[in-house]
Amino acid sequence: MLDLPTPLTAIPTDPPAHHVRAALDLRLRALLHHDPGTRTGRDIEDLHQMRVSVRRMRATLKAARPLLDAAWADGLRAELGWLGRALGPVRDLDVMLLRLRGEAALLPPAEQAAAEVLVAALETERAAARAEMLAALDAPRYTALLERLVDAIRLPLPTPSATQAQPALVDLVRGEARKLRKAVEKAGENPPDETLHALRILGKRVRYTGELVEPALGKPVRRLLKATAELQEVLGDHQDACVAEQRIRELLDGLGEYPDAHVVFVAGRLVERERTRADEKRTHWWAAWLQVRERAEAL
Repeated sequence: MLDLPTPLTAIPTDPPAHHVRAALDLRLRALLHHDPGTRTGRDIEDLHQMRVSVRRMRATLKAARPLLDAAWADGLRAELGWLGRALGPVRDLDVMLLRLRGEAALLPPAEQAAAEVLVAALETERAAARAEMLAALDAPRYTALLERLVDAIRLPLPTPSATQAQPALVDLVRGEARKLRKAVEKAGENPPDETLHALRILGKRVRYTGELVEPALGKPVRRLLKATAELQEVLGDHQDACVAEQRIRELLDGLGEYPDAHVVFVAGRLVERERTRADEKRTHWWAAWLQVRERAEAL
């Protein structure tokens, strides 16, 4: 059993590295809270929150890399990346199953049986992915990672030499916002789907870095967080529709050379719905980005 220290808090006058420790502490406690539910699988929200905790810890370490010993931060991020990859497939399949079941319920009764063929294929995938995930959570590598994280919040974080200048917290979020702005300027208002997905990832980094520095910087960062959350919602919905479209096509391909005609028909209908959703979300992302840009410039 892990021996966690007293929960850490951070105030504006604390050193930047302490804010990193406090952020890691918060996310580690969330991860541990949702670990039992992830293992039982009774509520898929536990896995979702556990995965989010991993992502936010990785984002914190990436954003705070200038404040930390780079080799130490990169090593811990790599192990968190391993855990994220272990959790990801089951979470992605949970989302896809919810989506597909919801869509199947809206079909005429005569077509629902065909849709269930696609659902059954996903359930088979999920069972295999869940077995791999549980094996990872039972592995010594996972226990060792948790112990490294506990050490990170219990002990002072490894930092660069005292002679190396360290950025202020506000510069961390400004840096991530600058990367997003440059990528958006390069992409333009109507980029390909895969470019929108890449912008979503950059926007997520802005958001997670903002969460790291918000205790120290207050209202201006909270306004940026609100705008980035709205951008994430639009781009996330777009990406979900694109992924769903592609997964339905893959499920159909996996049914063999001559799948049932009813299943092909239903899959075509579902693909069309997802493409319509993706195209609709595409019309909203630029306005959401302009809000992010405005609030980032106010920092």
